[in-house]
Amino acid sequence: MLYRLLFSLLVVWGMCARAAVFYVYWDVGHQNISRDGYSTWPAVGVNGQIPIPPIFIKQGDVLSLNVRNSLDKPISLHAHGLFMRNSSYYDGVGMVTECGIPPGSNFTYLVETREQAGTYFIHGHYGLEVADGLRAPFIILDKEKPAVDYDKELLLTLEDWGQQPESQLLEYLKTVPTNALPNDFKTGLINGTNGNFSAPITVARSTRYRLRILNIGLDHPFKFRMLGHKMQVIEADGVNVEPLEVDGLDIAPGQRYSVLLETLDSDNFNYIYNATMVGDFIPLVEGLNPRYYIGAIEYRKDAAFRKFPLVSDSDLVWADEFNMVPLNRQELLPADRVIELEKRINLTEFGVPYYGLGNWSYTPALVPTLLSVLTTGSFASDSAIYGPQSSVIVLDYQESVELVIGNRMAKSHPLHIHSRVFQIVERGPLGNATAAGLPAVPLQQAGKYPMQRDTLMLPEFGYVKLRFKADRPGAVSMFHCHTEHLDQGMAVVFVEAPELIQKYQRVPQQLLDNCRKLGVKVSGNGAGNIGYNLTGLPPAILVE
Repeated sequence: MLYRLLFSLLVVWGMCARAAVFYVYWDVGHQNISRDGYSTWPAVGVNGQIPIPPIFIKQGDVLSLNVRNSLDKPISLHAHGLFMRNSSYYDGVGMVTECGIPPGSNFTYLVETREQAGTYFIHGHYGLEVADGLRAPFIILDKEKPAVDYDKELLLTLEDWGQQPESQLLEYLKTVPTNALPNDFKTGLINGTNGNFSAPITVARSTRYRLRILNIGLDHPFKFRMLGHKMQVIEADGVNVEPLEVDGLDIAPGQRYSVLLETLDSDNFNYIYNATMVGDFIPLVEGLNPRYYIGAIEYRKDAAFRKFPLVSDSDLVWADEFNMVPLNRQELLPADRVIELEKRINLTEFGVPYYGLGNWSYTPALVPTLLSVLTTGSFASDSAIYGPQSSVIVLDYQESVELVIGNRMAKSHPLHIHSRVFQIVERGPLGNATAAGLPAVPLQQAGKYPMQRDTLMLPEFGYVKLRFKADRPGAVSMFHCHTEHLDQGMAVVFVEAPELIQKYQRVPQQLLDNCRKLGVKVSGNGAGNIGYNLTGLPPAILVE
């Protein structure tokens, strides 16, 4: 006990010795609110606030986020896009890197930022509290001069918002056949309010802005344009990009962009921006899906709006990863190991859907994966000890991995990886899109310097090839669909160099105490047993 306490204090001291510490306190609780102007229900906020205010920190400093759980169920918090090098226990994934924060208890996350600057966000990662409001921008400002000069910053968040708590919908999804599911036509929120009534983006003429745009919603992509203005993409998911001029952005859930916006030298007119929210998983119904939102780019309050002719999306230049070049110019990695995954689904005898990326639908084990790694010795290098439903893939240190992920179905999926970014190597067609009335995905291949990011849309009837180097010793990291499909099993877990995790990582005592409060085992294989004895694990669900 004393050893663990001393170790935790040393970890904090090591992180903070040369960095400022930015202390934030979040009391997570319910708040009855109508964010869309139509439906009122108990959303999840922080310190009595919804939307949750953004957090700004300077690169190199440490965020100390003390979280109090005032809900009636466990929660955890994930810093989306942060590497968490050698500190997977702060990655905030319930039953993967921690047990969760019990009701009435606290946990302090230490987020170190030496390696990263850019646009991120913090959100719930235990159930679907993220969809119920537990999400906020997390901006890491450049410590030195930014790669591209600009005068001021602007922040724009895009969200989808349902007519009921998403956790209720998830329980519905787990018990009701797919053909009986309700069509949940959500409302788009812009900077926290109904997109139809959002405040204008106020700008000055002849000014260069860095506009950070985040899709922090659950399952709807957005298309974003600023009429009368060109945008230059300079960052995607924390990765700086050679400036790329575009007319618009396709922003999947979990993705973030920074663009340069050069305002005009005249304030004679105001302009509009368009944010279109569309779901390919629910019926197309006029006025409900897609939903079109128009906001103001305000140069002067009393100025008239400049009018523009309608233009087809196909005539515009949209941001595309295969046209982006990262400033770090990392060359295409070799493929030492190829891992083939595919979006799969299994319907139970009652028609209830379960998803998967491998042969099994992901279901949390009885022991958090990180704790199993730390307490099973040499067994930790064998994925079998975590149980098939844990979907664990063990990686060797420094091996270059290629992921080939396929999707033969008529729904796209935003795929997100924890602890790193991946190179985007190839995208192409798979299956019979024509039979579904959809255009075939064009074949695209990266050049010498592939774009890197942490979230990418897996297209309908298509595949993607991604590469990364397993150079994060100690990482226990999820790779998953960044929608409610995670809670329906569309995930795998990478355990990287388990022998190094055992050598260098010691979890905070507060984490272990929270596990015991929840009655969760803190040692052993996926079932909390020794060796390959998995007695007690719930049955694994095969997907095909």
